[in-house]
Amino acid sequence: MGNLIALDRTTKGYGAGAPALGPLTFTVEPGEALAVTGPSGSGKSTLLNLVAGLDKPTAGTVTVDGLRIDQLGEHALARFRRERIGMVFQFFNLLDDLTVADNILLPAQLAGMPRAKAAARTSELMETLGIEDHAGAYPGRLSGGERQRVAVARALVNRPALLLADEPTGALDTTSGRDVRELLIDLHRGGQTIVLVTHDLALAEACASRTVHLVDGHVAFDQTAEVAR
Repeated sequence: MGNLIALDRTTKGYGAGAPALGPLTFTVEPGEALAVTGPSGSGKSTLLNLVAGLDKPTAGTVTVDGLRIDQLGEHALARFRRERIGMVFQFFNLLDDLTVADNILLPAQLAGMPRAKAAARTSELMETLGIEDHAGAYPGRLSGGERQRVAVARALVNRPALLLADEPTGALDTTSGRDVRELLIDLHRGGQTIVLVTHDLALAEACASRTVHLVDGHVAFDQTAEVAR
């Protein structure tokens, strides 16, 4: 089985001066849970945006799940994100005028999944994540932890090869953050490949099988969990 993510001499710059990221060369294997840590401005979000196809590198290549996504046009990138990537954000990004169930269903419908299959997958995820009692509720009535669980369910509904999480506990209280941490641990144990961007070193240590620490757009260290702990 090949690498799920491969960056080869990948650089991202914005105008004059040193690039925001890179050049970076590294890989992520299927089933890994990678935490990307580092101070503000270190290139963490830039890296996530490149892997998600939300941004293109200035130089080098980005390959995800066998696709050279740096070469794809906007239509193909949108299809790539729908079919192969799940994304979880710090502030949930749920649609407040849709119910919990409909928020989760939406990506499946956009990807063309048959309605009955999408509904079954949504019910399965809500039960697995403990939010089935909120299926008809609107996000504004939920706690932060519950909303993040909805966001995770939405990210997983199309069975993506890769789950990207950008500061997933950053807007949560301690208890909700702990719940989301346990959820990420369970997903990794189930074989889900995860790339997690976080300032929270305890979250990285708990959830990740490997940690890459960025400083000024470069890898300062790259450790497996056995070494990091």
